[in-house]
Amino acid sequence: MESEFLYDLLQLPKEVAQPTEEELPRGEKKKYLSPNSKRNPKFEELQKVLMEWINTTLLPEHIVVRSLEEDMFDGLILHHLFQKLASLKLEVEEISLTSASQRHKLGVILEAVNQNLQVEEKQAKWSVETIFNKDLLATLHLLVALAKRFQPDLPLPDNVQVEVIHIESTKTGLKSDKQVEQLTECKSHKDQPLQDAFDELFKLAPEKVHAVQEAIVSFVNQKLERLGLSVQSLDTQFADGVILLLLIGQLEGFFLHLKEFYLTPSSPTEMLHNVTLALDLLKDEGLFSYPVNPEDIVNKDAKSTLRILYSLFQKHSLRAEGGGVHHATPN
Repeated sequence: MESEFLYDLLQLPKEVAQPTEEELPRGEKKKYLSPNSKRNPKFEELQKVLMEWINTTLLPEHIVVRSLEEDMFDGLILHHLFQKLASLKLEVEEISLTSASQRHKLGVILEAVNQNLQVEEKQAKWSVETIFNKDLLATLHLLVALAKRFQPDLPLPDNVQVEVIHIESTKTGLKSDKQVEQLTECKSHKDQPLQDAFDELFKLAPEKVHAVQEAIVSFVNQKLERLGLSVQSLDTQFADGVILLLLIGQLEGFFLHLKEFYLTPSSPTEMLHNVTLALDLLKDEGLFSYPVNPEDIVNKDAKSTLRILYSLFQKHSLRAEGGGVHHATPN
């Protein structure tokens, strides 16, 4: 019964087997791509583009990849691909037949790759374990990073996001959580400034962040009062996009039909839909030009949430005061 309940809770098909207590010892974690993400056309397109890129690159060596999930784990193809891209030779055996030798070879290759990409091992979204265990998500993160480094003009589909199911074994049993992970960036985010006043605020004057948050919470609650809503936490209450959409509607005079967004989102995918719609509305009104990933809002990133709310505060707070004077960014 407990297994059936977890299948229903995670909305997993039976073929995506849930680990048992024996398979997942206490304190350990596993993650899975949600079935919906695997069937996402953009996710499928990303795999197709990457496979075609690898096969074109390795055509002179008569190497063909048919599955990123099944063909990359032992390091053989990754070995040839990285040597070709980086124009170097790695001192590893050509063919490794045992698991131990394959893991060793993969470790040497990934160490060289991380050095070339200037990524520390702890920061990398891939590892020997994940690649060797045919973790498709880790493999895609690695290949996207290589493509961006060695062929930045490769037409990867933009803004590919996946829903990831995390399962952890605890004292009370198996616990699950869903998160959204970004595989490729939004094209509109390219060539944008990397920092703004909020980066400086969080970095150089963190003691002032609370004062800015309090001012914005007060402003938001004034505008939402007529809807019978109130906000206490900027980080958490805007993550599903609902209050953000209602706030934009109140301030900008938008009427959003209930068919256009999810009033009670039940998954990260629905939350992403709401937040993406809200950011599009802000951009259309010319209120917001700084790049923010919708994923960051869903994942409760304080800086990103504060940044988008400040764009509304900047315009409408002073209008209410009748000043019409430009409101400076926070010092």
